[in-house]
Amino acid sequence: MLHDFVQTIVAFVSAHQQWAAPVAFAVSFAESFAFLSLIWPGTAILVGISALLAAGGVKVDVLGPAMLAAGAGGALGYAISYWLGLYYKNDILKIWPFTRYPNMIARGKTFFDKWGVVGVFLGHFFGPVRAVIPVVAGMYAMKQTPFQIANIASAFLWAAGVIAPGYFGMQWFMGG
Repeated sequence: MLHDFVQTIVAFVSAHQQWAAPVAFAVSFAESFAFLSLIWPGTAILVGISALLAAGGVKVDVLGPAMLAAGAGGALGYAISYWLGLYYKNDILKIWPFTRYPNMIARGKTFFDKWGVVGVFLGHFFGPVRAVIPVVAGMYAMKQTPFQIANIASAFLWAAGVIAPGYFGMQWFMGG
């Protein structure tokens, strides 16, 4: 069922390339938002979209706007997650999915204690902590400026690192 859902989104963007950037924004937002990122296969969708765009002969100029939109969506998802942690603090443990998986916050705190702002940067790249690091940073009342610098920089690098290899890898595979 999840595979069919991913295929539907990928097929839609493949057929309507003008929607690549808005879809990339929405997919990346969901992938980076604390609660949705646990169930949302955003990375798989973005890789699939970029590969199918290349296979369909879509020009590389669609890639730039899609990567920028994906970076913006990822940064916004993380920012809202941070603000939720800042607002709810320890009451976040009363909200799903943390009620069901309370050890997520504990693992996130351990990761954050070890890495701090670098952990915020790395969080975009590692699925297991992606859902919780911005929430924990907010719970710890991390200063807004270092959080947002790490968030925005890593969101755009993550977006390029997910989208570009799928596109160029497919082009290479097809001999183009």
